Amino acid sequence: MLRRSIIVASGTLALTLGGHRLLPELGGFTPVLESLLPWLGAAVPVLLVLALATRSWQVIFTALLPATVWAVMFGPAMLRTPPGGPSDLSVATLNVGATNGDSADAVRSVSEGRDLVAVQELTPGGPAAEVLNDRFPHRYRIATVGLWSRFPIAEARKADIGLDWARALRAVVVTPRGRVTVYVMHLASARPGQTDLRDETLTYARRMIDKDESPHLLLLGDLNTATTDRKRSGLVPPLSDAQQEAGAGFGFTWPAAFPVTRPDHILYRGMTATTASVEPAAGSDHRAAVASLRLAA
Repeated sequence: MLRRSIIVASGTLALTLGGHRLLPELGGFTPVLESLLPWLGAAVPVLLVLALATRSWQVIFTALLPATVWAVMFGPAMLRTPPGGPSDLSVATLNVGATNGDSADAVRSVSEGRDLVAVQELTPGGPAAEVLNDRFPHRYRIATVGLWSRFPIAEARKADIGLDWARALRAVVVTPRGRVTVYVMHLASARPGQTDLRDETLTYARRMIDKDESPHLLLLGDLNTATTDRKRSGLVPPLSDAQQEAGAGFGFTWPAAFPVTRPDHILYRGMTATTASVEPAAGSDHRAAVASLRLAA
């Protein structure tokens, strides 16, 4: 009975990991499951220990299947080293938390040494905005999202992501190496059985990216879409992911106390990511995603 259970569990786990995109969405449950996909690997050592206890090579071999699939899927992220080299932009994005009493300290630490800082869940006129206003000469904020820049902002406007309230903006930043179009977005939330509105905002975001002919483009923000969520494939490609290209590990950002997934992203085109990482942010339930990038000629 134990042997059969281990074989069934191992086969199911291997198929779920390797074939998760073939699973039906089940009313939005599967995309949420995909957000936690790397954590399914926690079952691998348990299955291996149980398999070894049976002393059956057939069972042990079967238990190695999900281990192999997990290693192929996620091993490169664990072994990746940042390419490094010179960079033109240091950027950060943070969902600071609407009720965060330490928001000033959060943005103070995250913004240190940055050229661009994107913030979501801002309190208009609150302490986070005040700190950033003092640190950066250029800014554009609309409702609860904002962008602060060390370089001039030539254009700025609200961006429509299909919500009844403003949670996205588009700005053009004039850097010494050329203009960079920057989108800051806070897409709708995704929960089990409640992903339709999030999916709709993702569709709006993709349409904007497709229509935008800017050679250098950044998309920063809380996209409420994990790296392993099937719906994020609508954005990557055509954009690249700084964490996947230049970060070590998974770069989980939520929840801050013990991150298990990554809804916060730095996506781009017309650039090369040289480093990417995650930083703590006082009081927020998110950690900040940060990266350095080099503009393509």
